[in-house]
Amino acid sequence: MARPDKFHDAAKHALQKDGWTITHDPYNLRFDGKDFPIDLGAEKVLAAEKDGKKIAVKVKSFLKESTMNEYHTALGQYINYLAGLGEQEPDRVLFLAIPATAYEELMKNRLFQLSLEIAPVRFIIFDEIEESITSWKD
Repeated sequence: MARPDKFHDAAKHALQKDGWTITHDPYNLRFDGKDFPIDLGAEKVLAAEKDGKKIAVKVKSFLKESTMNEYHTALGQYINYLAGLGEQEPDRVLFLAIPATAYEELMKNRLFQLSLEIAPVRFIIFDEIEESITSWKD
């Protein structure tokens, strides 16, 4: 099994603080006899609804020198996981969880902004030190 990203536990704790129950660690998609693990699966029961919301979360730490290169890799994974979830569990919503510092850096890049217009991504932005969610972008 692949090693989790450095901030895997920080993102997990942030989701739990936000009221999510972690149901899978990892959440595995299976295609052609191979596992494709998404870092986390989580559910949140809403008082106003009979059914709860379900999400899958890919955590990326963005620790390398180029945040755009890391984003290219993350985007490819995100698209593959999105396709897999669409077939295997279409009611589960996929998010890419990234540290707030990485998101702020990416937002300065015009190419990143343009790419979101073509390939929208749902983000969970988290503070890796406080282990808290700073925002949801969906």
